[in-house]
Amino acid sequence: MAIEHPVTAPSGDQTRIHNIGYRTYDGPRLGRSYATRSLYSQSLRGAYGLGRSVKSKVLPMLLFVVMCVPAAIMVAVAVATKANDLPVDYTRYAIIMQAVISLYVASQAPQSVSRDLRFKTVPLYFSRPIETADYVRAKYAALASAMFILTAAPLIVLYVGALLAKLDFTDQTKGFGQGLVSVALLSLLFAGIGLVIASVTPRRGFGIAAVIAVMTISYGAVSTLQAIADAQGSSSAVPWIGLFSPVTLIDGLQSAFLGASSAFPGAVGPSNGEGVVYVLAVLGLIAASYGLLMRRYKKVGL
Repeated sequence: MAIEHPVTAPSGDQTRIHNIGYRTYDGPRLGRSYATRSLYSQSLRGAYGLGRSVKSKVLPMLLFVVMCVPAAIMVAVAVATKANDLPVDYTRYAIIMQAVISLYVASQAPQSVSRDLRFKTVPLYFSRPIETADYVRAKYAALASAMFILTAAPLIVLYVGALLAKLDFTDQTKGFGQGLVSVALLSLLFAGIGLVIASVTPRRGFGIAAVIAVMTISYGAVSTLQAIADAQGSSSAVPWIGLFSPVTLIDGLQSAFLGASSAFPGAVGPSNGEGVVYVLAVLGLIAASYGLLMRRYKKVGL
């Protein structure tokens, strides 16, 4: 049987009424631009695990080191042997290290967007002054900036080493500038493709696998078809086949306009006319990636 206990009301001198209520915010309202910059900064830091757990820092930092170590070794060899040039051109370095770059974008594109989808935080962003275009621009710019840091850092190592080895300043500066243009386009292209694929699924593991599959399978298939075409004497088809892989797109573009040597079979890079098609394809893919992200997040934010 339940026992009821009488409730004793507190005496009058113990009773207090606190009018804490809601108070208005009197500080500065920083608006959309500040929110967008904050999202960009947070996403860029997150691409290297900064501000996150130690476990989150391991892979991006390891890949950054892997990108820079070969450049440092090449510089050491050039200085020790008193070579007249670097072992590899600035424009060739990113193509040689494309597997590391693909792994980086595969690991960081889902980290940038899949978590927001999984935990359904995207509508919370849009409940503030930030809009869909601001969110997409911040995420796109952050990943592209992180990739530019990844790909430009070894070029800086090569350039500084070349100057220390007293190689020709004009030639090295020209090559360094061409290499920066190449990796800037590569960063924009890879970041767009990676974000589009990662935005399809809230599962980070699925996103990583999908990005790796798209990058590696497309490059392997295109390289195989180019080798077959070259072996059968259809060398004119080699540049056109290169339009169907992100890696070969950048390779063909820089060999057409940036003076780079082509990695295509038989070193048959696109001509200037074919190079225009490569430029249009790269810019078109970048624009299409941005457009697809906009459409995706307009639906998610509803």
